[in-house]
Amino acid sequence: IQTGITSFQWENTKVNIIDTPGHMDFLAEVYRSLSVLDGAILLISAKDGVQAQTRILFHALRKMGIPTIFFINKIDQNGIDLSTVYQDIKEKLSAEIVIKQKVELYPNMCVTNFTESEQWDTVIEGNDDLLEKYMSGKSLEALELEQEESIRFQNCSLFPLYHGSAKSNIGIDNLIEVITNKFYSSTHRGPSELCGNVFKIEYTKKDNVLHIYAFIVEYYIYEIRLEYQKKKK
Repeated sequence: IQTGITSFQWENTKVNIIDTPGHMDFLAEVYRSLSVLDGAILLISAKDGVQAQTRILFHALRKMGIPTIFFINKIDQNGIDLSTVYQDIKEKLSAEIVIKQKVELYPNMCVTNFTESEQWDTVIEGNDDLLEKYMSGKSLEALELEQEESIRFQNCSLFPLYHGSAKSNIGIDNLIEVITNKFYSSTHRGPSELCGNVFKIEYTKKDNVLHIYAFIVEYYIYEIRLEYQKKKK
């Protein structure tokens, strides 16, 4: 079991996916991949809730400042109680979540985007200016709410939450749309020095050759002391 890599084109955006193992025994494999991420999708099972390794990974993502989206997977399984999963996330990961979709499990499964103002409660409560404006009865523009959400998402103080089932292809198209719109690639961050982190090595049958030239410049600081002695007559 190891990290898998793939990429695909979605409209005008190339998306690179790094699929890391989910079991506790392979956390070292996961950590090596974190340094090259522009964003993370943290999968949470609708059946099992937040696991121990989920908490460890989430704290690592926050520490490294990687914008993170929660995706509740396997919502098509029997016996699902999403309210329990939401509470589990708030208690074990973060209460600063924005539930972006309304899910109807019965009689027919349906996932739709929220349009009601309730989804903005967490966004408003995290900004004093917006909260004061809201409490005074003034209307809040959708644009300023979206901008505040984007800012807090990028600085890892707010976490959008989506639903679906990877196996049944429920909510996946919507998730890809979210990835291309919310995650910023490194080109948006301005120029920076090349770090050259190696997170995975693969052996293939193709005759591909990569040449890397490394130059090491070392400097030394010398201390020179001059002592003068008077000659004896």
